[in-house]
Amino acid sequence: MIAAVQAVAMITVGVFGALVVVTRDPVRQAVVMGMFGTSLAVLFLVLQAPDVALSQIVVGVAYPLMVLLTLEKVRERKR
Repeated sequence: MIAAVQAVAMITVGVFGALVVVTRDPVRQAVVMGMFGTSLAVLFLVLQAPDVALSQIVVGVAYPLMVLLTLEKVRERKR
């Protein structure tokens, strides 16, 4: 049972990782990157590494948020 949950979590991380690479629009890529970070945090929890999962949650939320805020600021200056 645990191996199946780990396999699903690893496949999910792989799929979101590939989606981050394939996505071309920076806004959509930041959103997908946030989902990738969340799935990575879930994988760390499944692998019983809660301290790493907490760090990933912080980075997985903060980094895409900073990218989105930066993109908005750049678009605002172009207007």
